[in-house]
Amino acid sequence: HMFFKGAKKYKTPKAVAESVDSFGGAFNAFTGKEYAGYYVKSGKENTEKALDVLSDMLMHSTFNSEEINRERGVILEEMAMYMDMPTYQISWDFEALAFGDQPLGWDQIGTRELVNTVTQQMFKDYQKELYVPKNMVVTLAGAVNEGTLDLIEKYFVFPEEHERSRDSAEFQPNLTTEKIKLRTKKTEQYHISFGVKAVSEASDEYPALCVLSTLLGGNMSSRMFQNIREQQGLCYSIRTYVDEYTDTGLMTTNAGVKLADVLKAATAIRKEYDDVSQNGISDEEFEKAKSYMIGKTDLRTEDTENVAHHFAKNELLYSNQDGFADWKTQIAAVKKSDVTALASRILVPDNYRFAGIGPELDQEALRAIVS
Repeated sequence: HMFFKGAKKYKTPKAVAESVDSFGGAFNAFTGKEYAGYYVKSGKENTEKALDVLSDMLMHSTFNSEEINRERGVILEEMAMYMDMPTYQISWDFEALAFGDQPLGWDQIGTRELVNTVTQQMFKDYQKELYVPKNMVVTLAGAVNEGTLDLIEKYFVFPEEHERSRDSAEFQPNLTTEKIKLRTKKTEQYHISFGVKAVSEASDEYPALCVLSTLLGGNMSSRMFQNIREQQGLCYSIRTYVDEYTDTGLMTTNAGVKLADVLKAATAIRKEYDDVSQNGISDEEFEKAKSYMIGKTDLRTEDTENVAHHFAKNELLYSNQDGFADWKTQIAAVKKSDVTALASRILVPDNYRFAGIGPELDQEALRAIVS
């Protein structure tokens, strides 16, 4: 947030906002557990203006102490907002459950204690350690050409002192965690996340994991949607997701159900996991899942923001420039045996984890289902 609060050329939050609003652009930032992103989206005639604003923010932010103090309250309200939105909080609770007390298991928003005590010098030190040339990627997508590279060189000129870097935190894959994590909260709907630790995005098995997730609960014709929502009527929304990281990954099924149906829903989700693991998948659902993923990949290329993010992430984390066509090729190459082998390995009781948010429920009965 502080990168939007004023820098060398655009000195105040209002000046930063007006600079982008003046040409009808959209700008924002996002924070993940392995990288952060900052972007401006504009018409092609405003590319240089967008680079001007973005580079000023990232390279010359002043981190004004008064703005830091004001922003503390904003962040605390953001934390409160997410706590009141179980659909967001449930995923973070599951990651804490799956990964335990290490950086990958922590919420990237931080803690109230940190938000209340962070100082201007801490911001500056953090910037000098991480916001350095060898740790950053600038990507443009859309109406660009070779000449656009000259604009990047023009605006992203780092001072010499920006040459330090911080080592990545070492991931501990075998950190012992509990099987279930329940957050008691007065809600009308009980929110559940039932899933497993899986393979990393860098794994050769990652495309197979995505196919497995898709056929389990990735769309409206998937097993979870058809069997748990349509046939049993246990929920309105149910979806199976993949969360990918460089060291590991997750596959989880999230749903919102009535309190009286939590155990039924957990049993139904586990039944689908067990069935795929023990009995495999049909040729029809396998081919349908692959075709669905290839079609969705084509749709992603229609949005320049998605395109820029795709290439920036690949370059930043993996030092490669694989495009959307490469991803479609990887999906097309997945064999049914790849998916069934992966499912039989990761969809096992020892790997099952369950996170829930809502009123109190029978923990022992739930533990018996997950175990």
